[in-house]
Amino acid sequence: MSGERVVIADVVDRVITVDEVSDAVATDRDGAVVTFAGVVRDHDDGKGVTALDYERHPSAGDVIAEVARSIAVDHPEVRIAVLHRVGALGIGDVALAAAVSSPHRAEAFAACAALIDLVKERTPIWKRQEFTDGTDEWVAAL
Repeated sequence: MSGERVVIADVVDRVITVDEVSDAVATDRDGAVVTFAGVVRDHDDGKGVTALDYERHPSAGDVIAEVARSIAVDHPEVRIAVLHRVGALGIGDVALAAAVSSPHRAEAFAACAALIDLVKERTPIWKRQEFTDGTDEWVAAL
């Protein structure tokens, strides 16, 4: 079942790492583990960024789990682990960590790309960016 192949799928308010999700999906049967780290960068749309604050809707954890299960259905050979961090993050912090394992690399790459796109499209998380000029901006993930 697809749910058993989703090892981790959650929205959390703690430090997350790619190693954490990668270790969760790696098995002896898999020849590929593809990872993704969404890292807070120091700029956006030509403006310098100093920090981000992510907020979630109460359903965000359920939604990210549903997204992961849908990717597992579409890619029956993969195992998935995905975490999105909320709260105050600084430049260089990991906001989104994902790992997909599969017996073959093509399937792992395809599933990981689809997972990230769908997480960003559907998970109800918003970010407030603080800019170097003292302004800020809210951006919806939806």
